[in-house]
Amino acid sequence: MNRMLVTAATAALLAFAPLAEAEELKLSHVRPQDATIDVEIRAFADAVAEATEDRVTIGIFPASALGDYTTVQERISVGAVDMAVQPAATAADRRMQISSFPYLAASWEDARQVYGPGGPVYEVMAELYAAQDITMLAAYPVYFGGISLNVPPVNPGSTEPNGIKVRVPAIKSFQLTGEALGYIPSPIPFSEAFTAVQTGVVDGVIGSGAEGYYASFRDVTKTYIPANTHFEVWYLIVSNESLSRVSEEDQAALRAAAEAFEATRWEVAEADQAANEQKLADLGAEIVALDEAELAAMAEKVRAEVWPQVLEDVGTDWGQAILAEVNP
Repeated sequence: MNRMLVTAATAALLAFAPLAEAEELKLSHVRPQDATIDVEIRAFADAVAEATEDRVTIGIFPASALGDYTTVQERISVGAVDMAVQPAATAADRRMQISSFPYLAASWEDARQVYGPGGPVYEVMAELYAAQDITMLAAYPVYFGGISLNVPPVNPGSTEPNGIKVRVPAIKSFQLTGEALGYIPSPIPFSEAFTAVQTGVVDGVIGSGAEGYYASFRDVTKTYIPANTHFEVWYLIVSNESLSRVSEEDQAALRAAAEAFEATRWEVAEADQAANEQKLADLGAEIVALDEAELAAMAEKVRAEVWPQVLEDVGTDWGQAILAEVNP
């Protein structure tokens, strides 16, 4: 009888004992639902759920539904948002401009050496995020940047002044690059950029690439110039506070899924860039290809005129040390 009572009591206690709660992490990204990153990050979320037996699930919030990327990075730093895949917000630390340094890589092979695992930019970005209480899980290569115009180009292979006014992000490196390439840069918030081009306030955009222009500017892109202005890389990041709520076993599963997500992207990113250029062409945009000599002249001018000014902004000695690793 006593044994039966003990067994019953134990069963009652177990019935009321709290079970390990599943952790749902909210993840923000900057593109619309069903865009390439949306599809790929949902596959990543599925992999995490499977590997953790649904102990960790990831809710996806596309199209900056949780705020623009600058705000989201700030909120991740304090644990108000869990995760994101997005560009680095330089407002938090000007040194993060190193990620979008113009003409830092000349080819996809170069880009992987610089921005991929173990590369100088990859390593320093992880350190800069860590200083903000953020863990960088992966780098996500997107494209080489180009120039979208709603007007016919004027000497597109030249760096001489052409009188064309373009929207640029409010980031010093993009503003200076636009000017060095002969354009009149106008810093305009992204939320106002499409309307600015549509109404003729500006004639085009510098700061994105074929994927970004197709996603957000395809109706006002009459000309696309693949000028390789910069290499666009986004980062899969997670709040340290959010990560601390996940068991060590599940953290390992999350990191493994992030590594696979990153490795897969490096295999498809170059073809994805070409596919997005073709999508613009299919909608009637003229793709103005530049030859190697024109691209080399653009890179040379930007490196000579823009790099010293951006280095002053991020810290000359700090920046030079990284550039020395890129170009030993």
